[in-house]
Amino acid sequence: MGRWLVETVGPRTAQLGAELVPLSLSELSLPFLDEEDHPSAGVYTQEHTKRWSALVDAADGFVVVTPEYNHGMPATLKNALDYLGREWAWKPIGFVSYGNTSSGTRSVQHAKQVVTALRLVPLGSTVALRIGEAVDGGRVLPPAAAAESAVRVLDELVRAANALRPMREIGHPDHRAGPLPGSYLRRLAPQDSAEVLALQRCCWVDEALANDTLAVPALHESLEQVREWLGTWTTSGLWQDGRLLGMVRTLRADDDLHVGRLGVVPDLRGRGIGRWLLRAAEATAEPGCVRTVLHTGARSRRNLSFYHGEGYRSTSAGGADGVVRLTKDVTRQELSNARN
Repeated sequence: MGRWLVETVGPRTAQLGAELVPLSLSELSLPFLDEEDHPSAGVYTQEHTKRWSALVDAADGFVVVTPEYNHGMPATLKNALDYLGREWAWKPIGFVSYGNTSSGTRSVQHAKQVVTALRLVPLGSTVALRIGEAVDGGRVLPPAAAAESAVRVLDELVRAANALRPMREIGHPDHRAGPLPGSYLRRLAPQDSAEVLALQRCCWVDEALANDTLAVPALHESLEQVREWLGTWTTSGLWQDGRLLGMVRTLRADDDLHVGRLGVVPDLRGRGIGRWLLRAAEATAEPGCVRTVLHTGARSRRNLSFYHGEGYRSTSAGGADGVVRLTKDVTRQELSNARN
């Protein structure tokens, strides 16, 4: 059944920009839960638990292919669910069931009671197959309607995964709580290029107006160019409810930490977000960094006043390109923050 599902929805995954990773529970060799701590603690000592945790944590959603035994799901599926806690939260889960008279639907109803306790979000779309109608001579040959239903499950799974992404990210242990309620800071990746491009276009208009020039790189970069530098610079984005509120990027060069593209959405300026992002960037200075370097337009009075207030000093007047270079010595306190 699993092979049939992969072959059926495989072509659709490319159209949705999704990646389908088939996995059989038999390949995991999970014994009955053998961790001493409760899964909600996230303290794992067994290697098989750590592997399972990494696989589930990396996924954005799941489709479970399950039979029905005695009006319920198999013990292997229940056991696999019970192993973990946080890794399941706010991810959609769909079901393809098979059985005899009930087509495995009672297994799905049983599973839904369990997955909702784990904060998984079960889909409304399902596929239910009667073995007598879907298997012929040992080969899985479901009716055409089943294939259409499987594609609908995948479509709904991807939509739900995208909608639930803010819920998953806000509680992720690798993300830092932001200055606004419900906001969080996480590293931006090339797949965030569309949001970054939109943020740049709305943030750097003021820079162009203040300096009476349209020669501002952030206003002209293509999606491909943004994607490229996101893979080179260390860029952090502040998010809230799926919206990118601000960002800042850093790059180590010899003894200098270069800071750039510090921007905050216009409607939230004046609330300390830019200062918070700048200090978060400064705190990433590694041992050996002696100076933070950034640039702004020579006529960007608001920016210059802000940076001077944060301890930066101008080390060059606006040259032919109309850009001022500012520097600030890395203090011991900032290095201490970077290590913590």
